[in-house]
Amino acid sequence: MLNRRTFLASSAAASFFSYGGLSAAFADTPKDILVVAQQLDNMTSLDPHESFEAVGSEISSNCYQKLIKANLDKPSEVVGDLAESWETGADGKTVTFRLRKDAKFASGQPVTAEDAAFSLQRAVILNKGPAFIINQFGFTKENAAERIKAKDANTLVLTLQEPTSPSFLLYCLSANVGSVVEKKVALEKAQSDDLGNGWLRQNTAGSGAWVLRSWKPSESIMLDANPNGSYKGNIKRIILRHIVDPSAQLLMLQKGDADVARNLTTEQLRTLKGDANYNLVQSGVASLMVISMNQMTPNLAKPQVWQAIKWALDYEGIQKNIVPLTHIVHQTMVPKGFPGAIEDKPYQKNVAKAKALLAEAGLTDGFEVTMDHYSAQPYPDIAQTIQANLAEIGIRVKLMASENRQVLTKMRARQHELILTAWGSDYFDPNTNVEAFCVNTDNGENALNRTLAWRSSWQDKQITDRSNEALKERDPARRIALYEQLQRDHMANSPFAIMMQGITTAACRKNISGVRLGTLSDTHTYSGASKA
Repeated sequence: MLNRRTFLASSAAASFFSYGGLSAAFADTPKDILVVAQQLDNMTSLDPHESFEAVGSEISSNCYQKLIKANLDKPSEVVGDLAESWETGADGKTVTFRLRKDAKFASGQPVTAEDAAFSLQRAVILNKGPAFIINQFGFTKENAAERIKAKDANTLVLTLQEPTSPSFLLYCLSANVGSVVEKKVALEKAQSDDLGNGWLRQNTAGSGAWVLRSWKPSESIMLDANPNGSYKGNIKRIILRHIVDPSAQLLMLQKGDADVARNLTTEQLRTLKGDANYNLVQSGVASLMVISMNQMTPNLAKPQVWQAIKWALDYEGIQKNIVPLTHIVHQTMVPKGFPGAIEDKPYQKNVAKAKALLAEAGLTDGFEVTMDHYSAQPYPDIAQTIQANLAEIGIRVKLMASENRQVLTKMRARQHELILTAWGSDYFDPNTNVEAFCVNTDNGENALNRTLAWRSSWQDKQITDRSNEALKERDPARRIALYEQLQRDHMANSPFAIMMQGITTAACRKNISGVRLGTLSDTHTYSGASKA
């Protein structure tokens, strides 16, 4: 229970939102309240069937459960969350889930298969940003009620459009859009035909470890422990405070006004590393830093040039000198931590080899090219190093820095030459990245599926066909093997120089334990957090 002291303290804490006004705040946070300093402006909704931004997905996933969840310790496996078992029919199209009987919503009502069916139907019918993750199995507004059914109180049956890899379905159901909401509450709060969307954007009706108490956009989020949930720790409330400046986050952490800081930079993390008063909880995230080479630029359409650029880059030097605590060297299209991801790093700086490849391409004297990149750090520093690396082999790069939105708009219009960007995954399955980097079935200007491969006008039918083969493979072990080989071939034979993978860090005071981070924002969890 929250006592008067902790309630007053938490209320006081929630009234401060820029660190300049914190001098009167408590020096140490209350024992049963976890205070997190974090940039929270990347959030527009907490409805799990609508939210698709990083922060919104993270908060939502702490308040809801899914049928299935990712195993953070062994990414090649999924484990039951609300489902205790599941099986796929011989036809490959019918999947049956049997739900636990002990799960309860925050309201105290049991979680049933009817709630699960309603939730997946709701995601399809609302058809918001993340709906494609579910819809790709053939569900539509018209057929959702027929193909997503509760057989009884604890049995859910899905009927897919065509035989599908069971692992692909399960990984997709582990996404935030697979969250189960309480049907009764959602319908009671519904306005017109919104299925409760207006209310659930700023409230929760889930069975997760936490319940939303309040959300003040760009100020704070308050979560209370779900009295009917599975959380067993000693924290009664989490206060997440919108602190934009990482320096202010660090100061709050050092003064004891925050227990966790989530957006510290490399330099700030360096001040904490090795300090016994802090623990750095880290995880690779599904964000890849990549140079894409537009195949409509003649010199960049030569495979020898792809290889020359990859061999010219000083991957280790860039990582160690510019982003040592926020990125790791990673050279394949599937992020580390994903099922099927390999960690091969065949490329390292080799000027002689890169020059020989350029000569083989008939470009002994090099060539001039532009490279667009984000204007926010660390991209300018990294771009300048890439410029220097490529100059050593005769490629003269003109850097063009712009805001994130402008860079992406140019790329989507296929108007770039070289472009340095970040690519983030949509769900926890290798297909999310393999489709983006490999599949291009129509390279025309009016193509419907404008993947990352399309954006660089790269089309390789064999790679596309192999990607689709891996997607549909029903044997889990063989499916992983197909993706592993596809990554190796893609590294060697594509116009993408994948350089690094991002790292996310939760800097915690030493008395905090159980904070877990995953490769996707909807796998970051406070469900095991406690405070000494």
